[in-house]
Amino acid sequence: MKPDPLVVGTPSPEATPAQTQQPKKIPWGGLLVLAAAGFTAVTTELLPSGLLPQISRDLGVEESAVGSLTAVYAAIIVFTALPLSRFLAGRVPRKTLLIATVLAFALSNVLLALSPTLGWAIGARLLGGIAHGMLWSSMAPYVAHIVPAHSVGKAMAVVFSGNSIALAVGAPIGTLMGSLMTWRASFLVLAGVGALLAVLAFWLLPGAHDHASQKTPSLRAAMKLPGVIAVAIAWPLLLLLAHFTLFTYVAPFLLASGLPESATSISLSVVGIASLVGIWIAGMTADSRPRASVIAAVVLLTLAFALLPALGGTWVGAFALMTLWGIAFGAVGIYNQAAILRAGGEHKDAANGLTVVTIQLGIAVGAVYGAFALTTVGAQLVPLAAAIPTAIALVIIIASRRGGYPAGPREKRR
Repeated sequence: MKPDPLVVGTPSPEATPAQTQQPKKIPWGGLLVLAAAGFTAVTTELLPSGLLPQISRDLGVEESAVGSLTAVYAAIIVFTALPLSRFLAGRVPRKTLLIATVLAFALSNVLLALSPTLGWAIGARLLGGIAHGMLWSSMAPYVAHIVPAHSVGKAMAVVFSGNSIALAVGAPIGTLMGSLMTWRASFLVLAGVGALLAVLAFWLLPGAHDHASQKTPSLRAAMKLPGVIAVAIAWPLLLLLAHFTLFTYVAPFLLASGLPESATSISLSVVGIASLVGIWIAGMTADSRPRASVIAAVVLLTLAFALLPALGGTWVGAFALMTLWGIAFGAVGIYNQAAILRAGGEHKDAANGLTVVTIQLGIAVGAVYGAFALTTVGAQLVPLAAAIPTAIALVIIIASRRGGYPAGPREKRR
């Protein structure tokens, strides 16, 4: 069987047939564990925002100071994800690394729950941020090694559904737990979930069987590939920037459009739940029609943003377009995750690590860009500002026919 560059690296002379053989079955139990790990990671990242007043009162600091728990979490990901991925590649088996990162999440949340001061809490969040960067740097390449090549898109849809579920219900449930109990109890529950997932991962995750042949990821080599640059710019730096431009300031937009304050929480849940539909659609099309599908999803995302200023003043118009936003954005993530692995080839680990960093940059720049739009053109036109980088990303995707976004098997036959 000819090795697929997405699934296995170049085998070394010492590699055994078991190490180079392409998987024949999808390990559904392991994929569900990874999805739950992603849910826990995103919930861990977002939870301090919902519990900010409680944490502020308990630690005796200003609410603005508690915001550093989110800032340091993102910052440490930017500075550690790529160096750690490069250092650990080939030294630690992929399965072992994933289990270790899940346990690090659990430890981080325990330390945070027990923190007597803000300084201790920041230290705990730094550990959580390091684990977050390592989880997302290693998860997608690991999935590509444990499933058949023709099922990578479907597997990614299962695994990354944890992100959207966390956005839709994870952080709200954690915030509700904090209001019913304490903020410390919320993080202890998350720690318990992480410990349980580590045990399940030990039993259910298969070995990737590439330790002997795995090369040290080369970011320089990955960035020389034109497809990697195209995907890294179109996805994290433009599409995520656009998403968080509006996502961060959706409350002022809805208020400026004439909808009540209660519309904000409902709309965020609509986007999160709708994104699950988009992930399901992407799971069915990412392997067979990746190019046409990602173009269609980005076109729909651009239209949703562009039409919101005109049609978002009514409940029907706002939630119809937000549903479209969620579906398109959920699908876009899966298409691009598969695209970066294909474009990276034998340097897919480094290429994926690059997107982990640029995702955090896209989120941060999106919030800044959204604030600029809010103060210059007004809250009601923030969606239109989000449509601009989305349209630029669409141009890059259409132009990158051979490198980043090639046609799939069914598209080639047509």
